[in-house]
Amino acid sequence: MISTPYDHIADRFSALRTTLFPKEREYLALLLESLAERSTVLDLGCGTGNPIAVHIASRGHRIVGVDGSEAMLAIARKQLPEHRWIHDLMEHVEFDEVFDAVVCWDSLFHLPRQQYQPVISKIHRWLVPGGRLMVSSGGLVDDSGCGFTDTMFDHEFFYDSLPPDLMVSMMEETGFNILLAEMCDQPDGGRNKGKWATVTSKKV
Repeated sequence: MISTPYDHIADRFSALRTTLFPKEREYLALLLESLAERSTVLDLGCGTGNPIAVHIASRGHRIVGVDGSEAMLAIARKQLPEHRWIHDLMEHVEFDEVFDAVVCWDSLFHLPRQQYQPVISKIHRWLVPGGRLMVSSGGLVDDSGCGFTDTMFDHEFFYDSLPPDLMVSMMEETGFNILLAEMCDQPDGGRNKGKWATVTSKKV
């Protein structure tokens, strides 16, 4: 049975994470700007569905959400019952269908960096030509290559990332055009390692 630390904090996380940050609104506008009405958007690591999937659905699009936490998905199903929610891990899930856009926000950085390329390659395969991807990764990267753990609501979570320059080059080599790449959350020299945002389109 699949379980994650998010199963233990779903209600508290849901109460905390309710609104989009200004930068997230900017990135989502770029992601969605060319989509036709009722396009299908894959949300990998969708969590409770709020605020990102809720925002996308409010624009008239259909959501396919994937998350490893059944407790988080239970909240998503209540908020957006007419959409599709799948209990699986992003590194394991497979699709035969294609999607008009993909979001992988605040989720990829829970994987070891060695799994980034396989996941990004799957996303590339699942996207229609010209389809866009919005993804976040870590800012300051642990040079040990082993990632690190931190606590949220007294539960331990694993974090890792590629350095931003390698993230960009890996996505270009996979077959994406870079539309935006920037540090959207600056590291503070302490626990906050920062966050790197990338919005891309699949090369036609």
